[in-house]
Amino acid sequence: MQNTKAYIMLVCATLFWAGNFMVGKFASFSSIPPMTLVFFRWSLVWLILLPFTIKDLVNNKSIILSNLPLLFFLSLTSVGLFNSFTYLSLVHTQVINASLFNTAIPAIIILLCFLFKIEKTNRYQILGLIISVFGILAIITQLDSAIISSLDFNKGDLIMIGGVISWGLYSSFLKKKKFDLPLLTLVHILCTFGIIFIVPQFLYELSQGQYIKFDMNLFYLLIFLALFPSIGSYYCWAGAVSIIGANRAGIFLSLIPLFSTIMAIGFYNEKFEFFHFIGAILIIIGLFLSNKEIKNA
Repeated sequence: MQNTKAYIMLVCATLFWAGNFMVGKFASFSSIPPMTLVFFRWSLVWLILLPFTIKDLVNNKSIILSNLPLLFFLSLTSVGLFNSFTYLSLVHTQVINASLFNTAIPAIIILLCFLFKIEKTNRYQILGLIISVFGILAIITQLDSAIISSLDFNKGDLIMIGGVISWGLYSSFLKKKKFDLPLLTLVHILCTFGIIFIVPQFLYELSQGQYIKFDMNLFYLLIFLALFPSIGSYYCWAGAVSIIGANRAGIFLSLIPLFSTIMAIGFYNEKFEFFHFIGAILIIIGLFLSNKEIKNA
């Protein structure tokens, strides 16, 4: 029952994050500066959560203070870096490219968990990872060898690699320590410390003359980002990792490019082709394999 709950939470988290990529690209089309968007997004999250978490923050002050180094690190790698890398990459590259790189995150998580002795890895997880990656490649390359041979990574793709590494570190070390804190309180703590790292990025953008235009479109954009890719996704992700572990949770990130593709079909009237079907089947097979346990593994 707990595993089922974790799987539902992971699907929700990845669905919300797929929407985040779509919104991030829309923001780039609307000339909304990426670092400024990150700053206002997490500032709004902080304000929304405060009434619900302030009591827990005070009551758990000792836990927070005793884990400050780790909490700062988790805040830096998730709120402080991953979002900035993502929005900045979407200024220079397509949604499909940026979301593709998320398929590398499970591999980074597995590698980091092994290097830091956080979790053991079994052959099913590795096989599931490989099959899922092939599924994503089927969607990205459209099963066309000409597309595969002509890949040309741009600045945005390279920036997104930084996001992949930062999220891998966050997920791995989130599992390293189990916090006796309510999930929303943990999200608020990460948000609070994360803003400390976001402010210099925001101020630098302002110094470069990049300003944001306040209108109703921005308001709706921030509300969506605050409620779903921020509070919703982080709550679901942290909860799922605490139940089934970083390795098994990480493979679900392969769903982000799949959901992004489906959204692109809805928003941009793209056709559902045969390669979409093959990619989806491979991803599902990979998810099942990655969650197959081996005794004494």
